[in-house]
Amino acid sequence: MSRMMEDGLDALRERGEAFLVELSREYYEAHAGLKGEAQLQPIFARHARAFDDEALAIVQERFRDAPPGSDAHRAARLLLDWLVESRCGRELAALEEREIAWEGAAKVVLPDGTVEPYQRAAITVANTRDKRERQTLDDARAALVARELAPLKRERLEREHEVVDALRIADGYIGTWEALSGFAIRPLRDACAQFLRDTQGMWDDVLPGALKQGLGLSPSEATRADAIALMRAPEFDGAFGAEAMEPAVRRQMTEMGASPDAHGRVVFDTGDRPGKRARAFCSPVRIPDEVYLVLRPHGGQNDWTTLMHELGHALHFANMARSLPFECRWLGDNSITEGYAMLFDHRLQDRGWLARYTELSKADLPRYLRAAAFEELQFLRRYCAKLIYEVELHAGTTPWASLPDLYVETLSGATGFRYQPADAFLDVDPRFYAARYLRAWQLQAVLNEALRQRFDEDWWRNPKAGPWIEAELFAHGQRELATEQAARIGAGGLGFGPLIRAIETNLG
Repeated sequence: MSRMMEDGLDALRERGEAFLVELSREYYEAHAGLKGEAQLQPIFARHARAFDDEALAIVQERFRDAPPGSDAHRAARLLLDWLVESRCGRELAALEEREIAWEGAAKVVLPDGTVEPYQRAAITVANTRDKRERQTLDDARAALVARELAPLKRERLEREHEVVDALRIADGYIGTWEALSGFAIRPLRDACAQFLRDTQGMWDDVLPGALKQGLGLSPSEATRADAIALMRAPEFDGAFGAEAMEPAVRRQMTEMGASPDAHGRVVFDTGDRPGKRARAFCSPVRIPDEVYLVLRPHGGQNDWTTLMHELGHALHFANMARSLPFECRWLGDNSITEGYAMLFDHRLQDRGWLARYTELSKADLPRYLRAAAFEELQFLRRYCAKLIYEVELHAGTTPWASLPDLYVETLSGATGFRYQPADAFLDVDPRFYAARYLRAWQLQAVLNEALRQRFDEDWWRNPKAGPWIEAELFAHGQRELATEQAARIGAGGLGFGPLIRAIETNLG
């Protein structure tokens, strides 16, 4: 490779990081409720050189000419993946600004005139015990979404396909994604379909009892709103106090030999605030020096699980090696960071962790673990169905107008909860992110087993475990694919088998 091309790649990395720092800060402030609207278009305009035609040509040439399997080819793939995402983001920035502004200002008006902020609707649904009340709220939310937000989401998806197809990197949206992600999506989709078949009998056994005990409902009555309320599990709130949450989590990280806030590089933003998104997130603004963990409280064990999940992300970003190139810190296979997030949040399914850090009694532990296993099975079946649906959406073989019916059929069939057609274009994670979640589920299972072998069953309080995790996992950023990382630490291959076994164990 010529010196000119190498210089061009170094300049691209520098410009790319400056762009993502500013963009990430804007997203953080808008989604955290610190500002009413996001100003994305000016950021894309200021940093246009980071993803212009010249940058694309340099990286495409490197991607084409570098030997497959080489570090040069890996770097080019990561950079090209980011350039495609950035060019889509530039084209869709105006739409995204409208979406963020709408979500921050929208109000759900109920038939009796009661008004609920859109951003709080999911929280209220989760905490409403009356079936009629929560369904009335969710129906009003869905009607508002169908009128105003769903058209924006559909337009965004359609335009993203147009941008990707015009770049001609591979055959269609799915082909392009596979070329840039480093793994094929359809084999994972097929594994998801097999998982649904393998766990159907288990699901049929546990769903009726969980619905009856938790909400007094039968499966024929259950909707997605009921699922949200059921997973809230308020009967365990006494063991998961809001004031005890952050101290307990910080204590566990300290006992593990890790700094809970990465020596000040992680900022905890866990209070309530108007305009703050209901869905928690981690925002790495400057990697590894400035990372925000953002959570809007829902209540109970859900908040504890969410805090642990986002802390897994935050400590990953804040402990990446500074020597890593831009593409290995900011880009790469997000199954890695999601795997760490799930490794941490799955401590809420660990009998020893729960006994040490929560107020669950010995008598309540088996009942809680069974509820947690039910929730795990529901989420896995939901995400398997999401990926199956999204493959059909992005394949382009189903007309856009028919996708809401397909969404309802696919998600309702897998979970037993009736979904709203209005959510068919909202409940789509960008760029097959559902696949990242599913591989992360698989990765956390083998990481947990590797940690148990190295540091015993209670690795999460072994003072040697934290430094090992920081050095052998977090410090590597996202240079590797999830499968490569699992192989490097001797954790074996990825699959759904360990997840099924863990669920069966906790169901009893």
